[in-house]
Amino acid sequence: MTRSTAIVTGAARGIGLATTDLFRAEGRRVAMIDRDADELEKVAAERDNVIAIACDVSDPDQVDAMVRTARAELGEVHALVNNAGVAEFGPIDDCDFRMWRRVMATNLDGVFLCSQALAPALKEVKGAIVNIASISGLRASTLRVAYGTSKAAVIHLTQQQAAEWGEWGVRANAVCPGPVRTKLAMAVHTQEIIDAYHDAIPLNRYGSEQEIGELITFLCSDRASYVTGQCIAADGGFQSTGVGLPALRR
Repeated sequence: MTRSTAIVTGAARGIGLATTDLFRAEGRRVAMIDRDADELEKVAAERDNVIAIACDVSDPDQVDAMVRTARAELGEVHALVNNAGVAEFGPIDDCDFRMWRRVMATNLDGVFLCSQALAPALKEVKGAIVNIASISGLRASTLRVAYGTSKAAVIHLTQQQAAEWGEWGVRANAVCPGPVRTKLAMAVHTQEIIDAYHDAIPLNRYGSEQEIGELITFLCSDRASYVTGQCIAADGGFQSTGVGLPALRR
């Protein structure tokens, strides 16, 4: 079957933008979704074969409107990449309920809302869902009580989706990135943290947005037609060595 369309949330930058470009290279038309309307408009204007839809994935009404627009523009929806996420780090004692809900609203509620709203379209074509979790959802780490918990929940939600929607041929998988060399990460990681990550990761480096996108697009393709309900870490081997870095505690 020709897989010609995809929807990517959090598409204005980082892994979402890299994934969008890889889909475009496959010939897919991509609906780029992001709540940062200005940045989204800017990057979409630089690309062909895309449509840009501003949407906060934590808002059910905005998600419903986004899905109506995307389906009208794309026709069939062959892949959904739930990449939109927020990261707020800090000690458990400093995580108030407002911070907890901000993280959960985007990282978990957003995945649930977008997937549920697009399930009818994906069932029509035996489509694929890829949810972006994190290595922090697989192993506890410092300063990530809300973030890590939200990503662990995304992993379980992915398995629920695979178990229930497999009857319609819909596949659902999760990708768990380790440290990735994004602009944001490089802006906030001290040299001590960078060195500690390099020491702890068997491949001795950060990953790239492109490398994560390659795994995402593979899982959305028919080459992965018998892969569902899986959580795949793209982390340079980081999970095998543990993720609690002393440098992150200071």
